[in-house]
Amino acid sequence: MKKYLPLLLVVALVLTIPGLNLDQVSAESVDDLNKQIKDLEKEQLELKEKQDGLESEKSETEKKIQENLNKQGTVKGEIESIDQQLDTTRANIQAKENEIAETNKEIDSLNNKIKELKEQIEELKEEIKKLQEKIEKREELLKDRLRTIQKNGGQMRYIEVLLGSSSFADFISRTAAVNIMMDQDKAIMETLKEDRITVETKKTEVEDNKTEVEDKKVEVEDKKVALESQKQELVALQGQLNNQMAEKETLMAELEHEHEELHEIELTLAEEQEVIRAEAEAKKKAIAMAERKKTELAQLNKKEPAANSGNPNGIFTHPAKARISSHFGMRYHPIFHENRLHAGVDFATSTGTPLLAPADGVVSKVGVVGGFGNAIFISHYINGQSYTTVSAHLSSMSVSPGQEVSEGQVIGATGNTGNSTGPHLHFEVHIGGYGNPVNPLPYLK
Repeated sequence: MKKYLPLLLVVALVLTIPGLNLDQVSAESVDDLNKQIKDLEKEQLELKEKQDGLESEKSETEKKIQENLNKQGTVKGEIESIDQQLDTTRANIQAKENEIAETNKEIDSLNNKIKELKEQIEELKEEIKKLQEKIEKREELLKDRLRTIQKNGGQMRYIEVLLGSSSFADFISRTAAVNIMMDQDKAIMETLKEDRITVETKKTEVEDNKTEVEDKKVEVEDKKVALESQKQELVALQGQLNNQMAEKETLMAELEHEHEELHEIELTLAEEQEVIRAEAEAKKKAIAMAERKKTELAQLNKKEPAANSGNPNGIFTHPAKARISSHFGMRYHPIFHENRLHAGVDFATSTGTPLLAPADGVVSKVGVVGGFGNAIFISHYINGQSYTTVSAHLSSMSVSPGQEVSEGQVIGATGNTGNSTGPHLHFEVHIGGYGNPVNPLPYLK
């Protein structure tokens, strides 16, 4: 039965070509179709091997996703711990600032007291100066009295005054005068003594008070220095915690981005398996369509190139009328830290720009495909070679799987769906089927 399978496929393919009958099929065309069928069977075998490889890659990706989630859990816990430390540190800094503010108030109060005491000392100096002048005058008066008494024989002078009375009344008067003089002398001496004690007491009291306040000020200033030092330590700790938090948040963002990338890869692998399965049928139809339209293709190849075309030897028309904003090639990936392929070219289109079928072919996949967003996959068979084109990030799609499309036919509109930072068309060309991307530019007309 296996022997006859190629022949049956030949018959099936020939029957699908309108306007042909068995008499028109030459031996040469049968050989060509046999070769095409063998090529197709080889491609299908390669697709089966690719599917097996994708299953293994998908399993590895799922493992990476789980590892990523575990890392995210660890980093999240570290962030929460640092956040709690930051809350405690901020509260401690605020407490220190409050203590420093109170200490500054205390220092201001002590400075005011010292100022007042200095003013009191200045006033007391004036008072002492005046008292000293009084003391000096009283001392001089007393010295004069003592010199007089000493010169006149001490207390005998008072007796002579009394004995020199001319009458009893005069004696009484003289006695009173002597008593007054003695009392005055006594009062002067007592006042002098009290003034001296008062001056010394006030001076000692103010000096002691000043010394006490100055000592207190030194103590409070030392306390302020200690608080400032403690605050600086807390501020430094807060800076370290902020740096740690920033590092952890950056790591968390990278892990979340990596998680999205891994999921995108996982979805792409699943979708790729679907595309590969769909391509087998689409390729059969594409080969039949190519044979049927051989004449038309010959005519199309004679057409003048499009206005924005730069390659007359290309096989695909431009899928959209727009400039190329990003080229095919390797790029450094910030998450996986390796060079990764940008597997197509980007056209800087606005949302809603008509999307054209790049060549005759059969639609193999239509819908949301991983990071591509809305995408259309088309299988082509041109000059004995199969191709797959991909148009991604579309805003709308007007074809369905299995549908035949003609070159230049409007099949949708460009947009900004999927992993896209702005409206554009991402366009890819794969030789022999999806999974073998090449630079599209040499293949564009």
